[in-house]
Amino acid sequence: MKDSVTFWGTGDSMGVPRVYCSCDICDEARGAGSNRRYRSSIMLHAGDSELLVDCGPDWRGQMERAGKRFVERVLITHAHFDHIGGLPEWADACRWLKRKGRLYAPLEVLQTIQKQFPWLQNQLQFHDCAGGLQWEHWRIRPWRVCHGKNGYSYAYRFERTAGPSYAFVYCPDSIRLSDEEKAPLFGLQLLILGTNFYKEEAAPATRSVYDMVEALELISEISPGRVIFTHMSHGVDLARSYPLPSFVSLAQTGLTIELEPS
Repeated sequence: MKDSVTFWGTGDSMGVPRVYCSCDICDEARGAGSNRRYRSSIMLHAGDSELLVDCGPDWRGQMERAGKRFVERVLITHAHFDHIGGLPEWADACRWLKRKGRLYAPLEVLQTIQKQFPWLQNQLQFHDCAGGLQWEHWRIRPWRVCHGKNGYSYAYRFERTAGPSYAFVYCPDSIRLSDEEKAPLFGLQLLILGTNFYKEEAAPATRSVYDMVEALELISEISPGRVIFTHMSHGVDLARSYPLPSFVSLAQTGLTIELEPS
């Protein structure tokens, strides 16, 4: 089996549809559903091994959709609810199945999670990966990125250590990256980047995630081989054609990408 990444969720912090909203995109999401978006998460596959990145409040539905009853390893980008809201349900599954889950994140993220859910360590093994993590034949490196008004998040760079050379980054929550924060984004075959809107009109001081227009400026600087936008709000319509380069596309729930050189 080839290494791959599957998009379990592609939505922003509130998901799509918004419960209060009757815009065209939310109404379409309730009906045909092409714009229905669960909170952002990806599942990585390396042979028979799996690694889930982020475990938000839609985790149970995402597990049911994938036909799974257990996941052993979860890597967390930051301790905001849309990325950790499913951890209690995962821990409960571990309790009933009498299996330990393995939770990976930089120490400060683990400490925040422990304060919010102090009983999780009864069922989960916490692993500090601030110095990096080896998972199967992938070396995983975390680094802090600006999350705008929400402080900071972590992005992860994955580099294959055996077999065909390949490097990709998962960065769902970031904006206004400094030169130092951009450094790990060079030399990528694939960049998965969060973009809430095509063009966001909110005041810069209130924002926390790139829009697509800003992201294209970043992409022109770092020159990745392929880009997929995720973490999208109800301001993004998958039926619309946005002026994007041919190597840039929008994520959809269930989309699977093989992590192989083109």
